[in-house]
Amino acid sequence: MTHRDLSYDRFCDEVTVQTGRLREALAGADLQARVPTCPEWTLRDLAVHVGGATRWMNEIVRSRASAEVPDEAVPHFVGPTAEEGPKALDAWLAEGAEAAAEALREAGPGRKICNWSWDQSSSFWARRLTQEVLVHRADACIAAGVPFAADAELASDAVDEWLEIVAYVQRVRPTDSAAELRGGGRTLHLHATDVAPGVRGEWLIELTETGFEVREEHVGDATVELRGPMTELMLAFYRRLPVTGDEVEVRGDRALLDFWLERATFG
Repeated sequence: MTHRDLSYDRFCDEVTVQTGRLREALAGADLQARVPTCPEWTLRDLAVHVGGATRWMNEIVRSRASAEVPDEAVPHFVGPTAEEGPKALDAWLAEGAEAAAEALREAGPGRKICNWSWDQSSSFWARRLTQEVLVHRADACIAAGVPFAADAELASDAVDEWLEIVAYVQRVRPTDSAAELRGGGRTLHLHATDVAPGVRGEWLIELTETGFEVREEHVGDATVELRGPMTELMLAFYRRLPVTGDEVEVRGDRALLDFWLERATFG
């Protein structure tokens, strides 16, 4: 599976940039509003999840952990109470992001650090934290009713990383629904219609007998094609945007796209 790496330093910077934009989306919003794309959460729940994840990853990187760190071992993991108000929550988010970015910069790329993935290094965490905040920023914008836009390079990398995660889950968790994403030689073509040269904007996903393979190429006869602007394509592929709306277009066998979206999971 090909991947055009953004620089490690870029990911470190984006941890604070994306958190800052998340904080902007939360400013003045009703923190008790439900998040349509994460219906079990309020906006405040989402913010606490992101802030807790940021501090958890920070503790793992800072301590050069060789085993998973329990939540209770993470300083200030829970965050301020609702009674302390939005300003305290905002400050907690900002402080956690800055600390995580600094820990990642201090560790440097490729430093061996425990995680749940195929890449036991600080580089995995820098990328994962960036994309975690990016996608949850989209959730917050949707809930708050404010516009969301993603840098094309980051959105493209989000699609790359999601495909790598689903492939990994398929390999290591045979009982997960991702295991069903195989067989028949069927193909899904993702096509971003607005990316600049040098930014990956097409993916051909071929279901095989052993799983799926991803190639970067243009095809005209995929089983199903999902196409649209890069931000909207990423959101639809992450199930943050319905594929039945005007923002993206589906050509071909919509049932195959639905089959994929229902089974592609974190595990």
